[in-house]
Amino acid sequence: MELIKRPRRLRRTSALRNLVQETRVNISDLVYPLFVVHGEGIKKEIPALPGQYHFSVDLLIEEVKKVVDLGIQAILLFGIPKEKDEYASEAYGMNGIVQQAIRAVKKHYPDLLVMSDVCLCQYTNHGHCGIVKDNHVLNDESLDLIANTALSHAMAGADVVAPSDMMDGRVAKIRKTLDKNNYSHVPIMSYSVKYASAFYGPFRSAAGSSPQFGDRKTYQMDAGNVDEAIREAALDLEEGADILMVKPALAYLDVITKLKAAFPVPLAAYHVSGEYTMVKLAEKEGLIDGEKAMVEILTSIKRAGADMILTYFAKDMAEWIRRNPQ
Repeated sequence: MELIKRPRRLRRTSALRNLVQETRVNISDLVYPLFVVHGEGIKKEIPALPGQYHFSVDLLIEEVKKVVDLGIQAILLFGIPKEKDEYASEAYGMNGIVQQAIRAVKKHYPDLLVMSDVCLCQYTNHGHCGIVKDNHVLNDESLDLIANTALSHAMAGADVVAPSDMMDGRVAKIRKTLDKNNYSHVPIMSYSVKYASAFYGPFRSAAGSSPQFGDRKTYQMDAGNVDEAIREAALDLEEGADILMVKPALAYLDVITKLKAAFPVPLAAYHVSGEYTMVKLAEKEGLIDGEKAMVEILTSIKRAGADMILTYFAKDMAEWIRRNPQ
């Protein structure tokens, strides 16, 4: 008599399923992105990102307390400047909004890991990630500004700097600048594989970073390319990156898996604004169970190979993990 194979035996009870579960998202895997603005007493919901807010520095500290109380160990800061210009002056000014926020957070929560997004697009009047001349984004001419931005964040107390601009050679320039100024201990988490994605729309609305002409396809990657992702990641490692990142996450799970197989280094994945907002809007319309979708999506990103997940769901996921200990 031929025996029937019965995988369902190990699915029979919740305890059995928990015992054999292969992939779990831990609170320590989560990084929470936060937006900070000039002013006082500001906590304003971002219409394009339900449940996310623009915070002034004073109320950012209150929000960070909630993050810390949930056990989340890392945040990523984005700044909205008071003024923009063609050279992104506030991005690297020591009294820029991100620099203010870093100092305040580290003063109140010195053990919290503070990551800073290093880019120029929010700070330029044209919305591109580098210096523009004749409607072209100049690569090498932008590197000093990007490196100076990273240095200003490190000087303010950032634990990790995260360049997201996708200019060629920016990791090497940042590494040399940090090392020269006695910040050799500060790691670089490079947005190594950042695609020119349709899923950034809500973030660009939140950060006021939409390009004023053209698009970013001349420096962000084409959605169809994965061999290029391996090359980009290898270059960043050669230049001194400590952590690699794939962005977006959900639409590029295969890329996450390939990078993790190719490089034995920490790998981050950014579950981006559009991927988050789709769930929120579908939940609002009663089309899906948003919490279950959140858990499934973040588990899939971890399963694909990500060591850390940057997500606007970080607080919600941390609360779910606390309610569902395994």
